[in-house]
Amino acid sequence: MPYTLAHRTADLTLETEVKHSRFIAALRRVEDAEAAQAFVQDQRRAYPDARHHCSAYIIGNGPSDRVERASDDGEPGGTAGIPMLQVLKARDLVDVTVVVTRYFGGIKLGAGGLVRAYSGAVATAVDAAPLVRRELRHLHTLAVGHAEAGRVESELRGRGVVVVDTTYGESAVLTLAARDSAELADLVAAVTSGTGTLDPAGEMWVDA
Repeated sequence: MPYTLAHRTADLTLETEVKHSRFIAALRRVEDAEAAQAFVQDQRRAYPDARHHCSAYIIGNGPSDRVERASDDGEPGGTAGIPMLQVLKARDLVDVTVVVTRYFGGIKLGAGGLVRAYSGAVATAVDAAPLVRRELRHLHTLAVGHAEAGRVESELRGRGVVVVDTTYGESAVLTLAARDSAELADLVAAVTSGTGTLDPAGEMWVDA
């Protein structure tokens, strides 16, 4: 099962030092490649005097929709971006971008040293990051009366059901994500006194 950062808004930043070179690793949860690139630019603006802002990201939960990219940003080829990407892959992380900003400390690290320093910086940041497991769940919609919507949603959430969305029209329509459709049907029957009807609505990756 893939994992991602638990927090959608807060970046996590950690600094390590190797032979006086500073490596500042920053992680952000992102939904697409544009957001990943925007994060790289944010880090460039945050540390404008640094020479290297190496990056890697993985977008998409399943193999069919996954996008992976890495950049050495001026470091010798294969010594930064790919090792960083390998750490994300080894930890089964998705929808995550990492940028490692380097301030040179005056001592050359060599290719092997750079690989260890960049991958180590990412591993240290990931170790400190709050992670959440991603699960592929079945989606169903449930239409209920407006007067009952708040109670039904609250009771379903209290029983561990993920409520993805609620829309209001002639009735309130809850979009629910479930590991087990039969179990969800039993829960809905219980909280609606048997009046609720589930309609299939596809699948979706959600935070477990």
